[in-house]
Amino acid sequence: MSIESLTRPGTGPSTGTRSGAPADAAPLGGARPADAPAPRVGRLPTLTGLRFPAALLVFLFHAVLPFASIRLFADPGVERGIYHALAMVAGLTMPFWFMLSGFILIWSAREGDTAPSFWRRRFAKIVPPYVVAWVLALVLVDGVDGAPTTPLQGFLSLFMLQSWVPDIPTNFAVNNVGWSLSAEAFFYLAFPALFLVLKRIPAHRLKYWIGGVVALIAATPLVTYAIIPVGTEVVPNEPGQSAHYFWFAYVLPAGRLLDFALGMLVGRAVVLGRWRNIGMAWSGLLLAVTYVAGLYVPWLWGIRLICVVPAALLIAAGALADNENRFTIFRNRPMVWLGEISFAFYLVHFTVLEYTRHLLGDRLFGTPATLGILLGELVVSVLLAWALYSWVEVPLTRRWSRSRKDREAAEAAKAARAARAAAAAKVAASRTAAETATTATTATAIEPAPVAATATTVPAAAGADGGKGL
Repeated sequence: MSIESLTRPGTGPSTGTRSGAPADAAPLGGARPADAPAPRVGRLPTLTGLRFPAALLVFLFHAVLPFASIRLFADPGVERGIYHALAMVAGLTMPFWFMLSGFILIWSAREGDTAPSFWRRRFAKIVPPYVVAWVLALVLVDGVDGAPTTPLQGFLSLFMLQSWVPDIPTNFAVNNVGWSLSAEAFFYLAFPALFLVLKRIPAHRLKYWIGGVVALIAATPLVTYAIIPVGTEVVPNEPGQSAHYFWFAYVLPAGRLLDFALGMLVGRAVVLGRWRNIGMAWSGLLLAVTYVAGLYVPWLWGIRLICVVPAALLIAAGALADNENRFTIFRNRPMVWLGEISFAFYLVHFTVLEYTRHLLGDRLFGTPATLGILLGELVVSVLLAWALYSWVEVPLTRRWSRSRKDREAAEAAKAARAARAAAAAKVAASRTAAETATTATTATAIEPAPVAATATTVPAAAGADGGKGL
């Protein structure tokens, strides 16, 4: 099954746009067809830079969870106040990341790609750091909030199957944050089939599909209340909320596929010039407003719906800003670097939080001391993420993302290109030398011959003074 690029045959993502030219400028020689993609850059540093603020919000939210295995604040009022302010982080960051995954995969779709090649690249990038972080969590932290991990929970967590089980301890077993990778693994498995459907959607109908998916996301809480039994179990950090509701509406990968599909649809709309961009500033402001509003709406609606549309607007605006080479505060080198290690940071930060609590014993701390400890935990998480990114994610992605046959073919093609370039350079040098020699010969041929210094008989003639010679 081929995963074809959304670009026209024979073309691929542009490495840049002409200086001063809009991203959807028509190609030379004619107008761009309505369903043809606009030129687009290969990298999106703004979206990379945006990843770390989202990861940082998750870190802060997890740092103030009211769990004995994490909490540090001696003042419960301060802890509750910070937790309440960060309560909608779950409703902002997960839709953002899931949509960003779908968007990026559409933006970077390769011409003539195949499903096995796509799955291999995703496996090489995601699985090695996930397994390393899983082992780290298993060794340093036994279970979630003091509850030991069962063999079944460990098995499901290792193979990214934990989110399919309607059981909160299983969903967050071993490495708490691994549940979202369980969803991502499902998205990647489904991507080739979703892509085939996406290609068949006419450009002018994308807005209806986008609206339909948003409507389905909005209906998720209603469906949850209608068909899922409330049960007696509750969400550990939200004791007034049903754990069954939370699992079905928020954790279950099949439901979160809607977020991923929305990112794909938005990505294609942007690529085909069918997106109405409101810019990063307005998108960010709208996201902040909806975040605050989410603190005051029913909890399930807040974490599942309230920030979805603004997050999609922000992702599209960031991609368009990069494509048009416009300044953003997220595309500088430090932010891009932090964004590059954000996946590793996400994988290790919860283990750092729990292990720090283990090292400190049962003692709680005043607010200034706790803030200092949190800063230290943040620094340690960044350093561990850097190591995981540099020593595991990057080298193994390069090593395993292509098969040996593909690597050998790529090396052969590279060698052939180098040989052709060397031959062309040799021919050009020979041609230049020949042209130089021809020019020199021609110049010699047309130069006037020197006049020989010979005696000339001068007849007796009148001198300058008009007199006769002697």
